[in-house]
Amino acid sequence: MTRIAAVAAAAALVLSGCAATTTDSAEGGLIGVSMPTQSSTRWISDGESIKAELEAQGFTVDLQYAEDDIPTQVSQLEGMLTKGAKALIIAAIDGTQLTDVLQAAADASVPVIAYDRLIRDSANVNYYATFDNFKVGVQQATSLLVGMGVYASEESTSADGPNAAGPWNIELVAGSLDDNNAFFFFNGAMSILQPLIDSGVLVVKSGQLTIEQVATLRWDGAVAQKRMEDILVGNYADDTLHGVLSPYDGLSRGVIAALVDAGYSKDTLPTIVGQDAETASVQSMLDGEQYS
Repeated sequence: MTRIAAVAAAAALVLSGCAATTTDSAEGGLIGVSMPTQSSTRWISDGESIKAELEAQGFTVDLQYAEDDIPTQVSQLEGMLTKGAKALIIAAIDGTQLTDVLQAAADASVPVIAYDRLIRDSANVNYYATFDNFKVGVQQATSLLVGMGVYASEESTSADGPNAAGPWNIELVAGSLDDNNAFFFFNGAMSILQPLIDSGVLVVKSGQLTIEQVATLRWDGAVAQKRMEDILVGNYADDTLHGVLSPYDGLSRGVIAALVDAGYSKDTLPTIVGQDAETASVQSMLDGEQYS
């Protein structure tokens, strides 16, 4: 909620700068909020929370979801400008594909706040609200190692757990290459995992070690499931997978589905991590499937 409050505060700040010259902004004004998709409960929750926070401050909010379709997001943003939006809050589907509509916003003196996902290739972004996503990746890798017993605790900085010797088989899953956050998550995680891969404590049997090899377009769980199915068939017919790095709950659920289809049970599933505390994944953790 801290980030959502920060976005609302930034919106209030940029509109207060317009208040001296426009009656609408002094009365609150219309703010366009563009979210990428409703396929993830995280984006639904974020969109509704931002809307509620802004409405509590007296703003009118046009909240729309683009369902992971770039032309739809562009069209929705253009529509918000046509309606007279005084500011735009955007969680971009692809941070490189909004140059023209952002120029239109700048030409209309409409400030833009990039939410969570960095908007690139445009100077027309006034604010950027996000997490320290490299640190998030570090925390995900650390949780994976604790769950596998390679690390003794979340405070560990070296292989000091009961299973420190290895070797243990892991596979890597990353987000979408058109989302800048995917690189931060992956690089943060690999800053922890790569030394253990180099030393032989961890083994990636698929050989897929770069973000280009392990990326998942649009963060789609079905894509992650199909890739994991292929990895299992090609590399684990006679071996066991012990851990999976995944940066997002939806991808983790896809991985779990592939593993269950391959014959893994709740008691034999590898340690699998995720992010966002989506309801289905929280239940998966309670059921002993997803670790964190």
